[in-house]
Amino acid sequence: MRVMVIVKATKDSEAGIMPSTELLEAMGKYNEELVNAGIMQAGDGLHPSSKGKRVAFDGPNRTVIDGPFAATGELIAGFWIWQVKDMADAVAWVKRCPNPMPGPSEIEIRPLFEMADFGEALTPEVAELHERVGEKMTGR
Repeated sequence: MRVMVIVKATKDSEAGIMPSTELLEAMGKYNEELVNAGIMQAGDGLHPSSKGKRVAFDGPNRTVIDGPFAATGELIAGFWIWQVKDMADAVAWVKRCPNPMPGPSEIEIRPLFEMADFGEALTPEVAELHERVGEKMTGR
């Protein structure tokens, strides 16, 4: 099962306060453990939302919204993509993570959709299209 592990933003991360050397080292070691275990597929930290943009969709209309965005606790400060046995395995790995922020913080775990989750909407033609895209992304 693939999951996205989401590090939630805090007031400090949204203020652009950078992690300490100690936290960078601890997270580097943790990431190394994840890679060595064959779990981590991708991961990065994100700049504060003040450096971001959103594009709002309403039918054919597109509206660009400049950051920063409200509701800090709902924003993302970083993420990983993991391949795990199940949700319990993901939770166990998250519990081993160093606290990603200087103060209280949260990490959310969400399963990624697999092609089989789309049922009848996934026609053979649509499945082939997604396979081609996947091959181009991975260089296979």
